[in-house]
Amino acid sequence: MFKGAFTAIVTPFKNGSFDEEGYRKLIEFQISEGINGIVPCGTTGESATLSFEEHTKVVEAAVSQANKRVPIFAGTGSNNTKEAIELTLHAKKAGADAALIITPYYNKPTQEGLYQHFKKLAEETKFPIIMYNVPGRTSVNMLPDTVARCAEIPYIVGIKEATGSLQQISKVIELAGDHFCLLSGDDFTVLPTLAVGGKGVISVVSNIVPKDMALLCKAFFDGNINEAKRIHYKLNKLNEAMFFETNPIPVKTSLTLMGKIGGEVRLPLCQMSEANLSKLKNVLKNYSLIN
Repeated sequence: MFKGAFTAIVTPFKNGSFDEEGYRKLIEFQISEGINGIVPCGTTGESATLSFEEHTKVVEAAVSQANKRVPIFAGTGSNNTKEAIELTLHAKKAGADAALIITPYYNKPTQEGLYQHFKKLAEETKFPIIMYNVPGRTSVNMLPDTVARCAEIPYIVGIKEATGSLQQISKVIELAGDHFCLLSGDDFTVLPTLAVGGKGVISVVSNIVPKDMALLCKAFFDGNINEAKRIHYKLNKLNEAMFFETNPIPVKTSLTLMGKIGGEVRLPLCQMSEANLSKLKNVLKNYSLIN
């Protein structure tokens, strides 16, 4: 279940509200293209601007639409431990397969605080937890020693590692052991992460090219390293384009240009600048995603 390419799926909006119909169609697109799993309510899903009611509805829609065809790792993180517990218990009740839980942001907890946060979550929910370390968003880096301590706690099964540091990724795998699931949190580092013992990726770019990201992981695990390397370099410019502006602005714009969703993002995010939009269109055209 914790191996391969998992899409950190966008949350489409229509007239300011959750577009459930568009969301379900996106999930069908993902599954038909061979993705290994779906991650609703992550950073790419604009979880920071979803109300509690919307958050639960998005998770329920993902679980319902996937209907056990692929696993659902529901984003349930918060900088409030009590709230994270509530969201995780909801995901468990809704039928998700695991929870993706970000390190608390803004509070800037110590390493001991991070450990106690995840320990409390595991004890209270008794539900598989994938931790999420993204210092660029949270201002706190969960260090390898702390990850290894958490890996000993029942129900903590893995981490989405988005530091972009192969040194840190390697250290986590060394200390936590091969049974622990490390997933890349950066599309740029998927192949090298797999090479040092990672199990896959929670991906942004797979929103628009799920087949290619799934095939990259499959090629690697099948031992076809040259094919994995070919896809890695094929994706390179597309990966760059997904960060021309703050995620998920470029990926939502791409899906709109591809006719998959409407282009709404929620303030304080805003529409892409004309200059970056022009650059993005060129990349998508060169990838044959738009005419």
